[in-house]
Amino acid sequence: MDELENIGEREVSRDHGTEVTSIIVDGPNLNPWLDDGCGRFKVRHFGVCVDRISVPRLVNKIRKIVNDNPDIHVWNLSLGTEDEVSKNFISYDGAALDELQASKNIIFVVSGTNDNRNEKEGMLRVGSPADSLNAVVVNSVKRNGLPASYTRKGTILSFFNKPDVSYYGGDYGEGERIRVCSSKDIEEVYGTSFAAPWIARKLSFLIDIMGFSREVAKALIIDSAAGWEFKTSTYKIQNQIGYGIVPIKIADVLESDNREIRFVLYGTASSYITSNYSIPVPRDSDNKYPFIARATLCYFPQCSRTQGVDYTSRELSLKFGRVNGKGEIDDINENIQDEVGRAVDERQSRRDFRKWENTKFISKVLKKNKAMKSYDDRLWGISIVSKERLTTSMTSDLNFGVVVTLREINGVNRIQDFITACTLRGWIVNKINIENRLTLYNKNQEQIIFDETEQTKS
Repeated sequence: MDELENIGEREVSRDHGTEVTSIIVDGPNLNPWLDDGCGRFKVRHFGVCVDRISVPRLVNKIRKIVNDNPDIHVWNLSLGTEDEVSKNFISYDGAALDELQASKNIIFVVSGTNDNRNEKEGMLRVGSPADSLNAVVVNSVKRNGLPASYTRKGTILSFFNKPDVSYYGGDYGEGERIRVCSSKDIEEVYGTSFAAPWIARKLSFLIDIMGFSREVAKALIIDSAAGWEFKTSTYKIQNQIGYGIVPIKIADVLESDNREIRFVLYGTASSYITSNYSIPVPRDSDNKYPFIARATLCYFPQCSRTQGVDYTSRELSLKFGRVNGKGEIDDINENIQDEVGRAVDERQSRRDFRKWENTKFISKVLKKNKAMKSYDDRLWGISIVSKERLTTSMTSDLNFGVVVTLREINGVNRIQDFITACTLRGWIVNKINIENRLTLYNKNQEQIIFDETEQTKS
């Protein structure tokens, strides 16, 4: 379908890169149970090393490859060091990936690295460059959804959530391995190297075929992995599986349940506050909102390795919820850090509101099905507050993507009510149709050859 890139890994065998590439090209044909509906991809495979390579040389190679291929949006990077990342600073190669993603319209998918020790005492932290903050870092799980036997853990700098998500990368046991194509034959393998390319396939589908920005595409991947279970169960092992396991089917990433309303917002933070206070969420017969809600925000900030644990230079704070009688947002995560007169220390801001984290996931899950009251405005709002870590003013705009999901607690389908209300308020609503996008994409890829003889006659 589309071109997707795979940069080879530090492995003794040259077959490793070929095996990873085979998943990107046609993984579902080799593993029918992992048929994601993304189809086949064309791949440019860049092998950067066979055995070992110095980190500066590796970074220089990656930079050159990226600069020489400006048409590429998604890069798969299945490599990693055996050593753990530092608790005090981002690795040199991880920081280089962050710099590239902050300055270019690209996204890296990085494997979470493996624990290859014969005798395991405690769990190792991930190896570089799996500490890249802007990249999507992927760990591996078994078929039953539990972390793989070789899993390593985050977090990064004792704060940032890594890995981002998990996927099926095989394991030691019989029936657990992933089938790949090597230069010799079909092989059965395992490792985070073989979990990452499945996510790269999905991201390329979302960006290159569906036409989403990388910010929205990343938010869709993380939101689909987190679902409604993150705050109730997944967070307990977040340092091993991230926000959760990404659904196998790309349709489950894009489409919502009949009782759900899902919409995406793409914008640019060019001032202190970017907001919209006119989201017309439907109400029930009692003028209440019968919904639980969640929202995911993603952006790609500039980062500075020299700042140590204060790594990100830009912060976007997210608030989403009902607009109350005072014209303020009742945030579903009770975010009060930017409100006048409310005192919140740095520790609480980081713990509760993920301040300085470039991915924000917030949700409102009720223990009992109880509708929320509506205020006078009877609208919902979203607010993005931009802050700089340093004293200098903002030097450039910062793009962001938000995915919002509302679930009707009584199972009623209110999607058409939402669309109608948005249209009446002057919004242009574009429905996402996978088949239509695929048809349009395939038509755009067709080559038209004109008959020179007929042209001459006309």
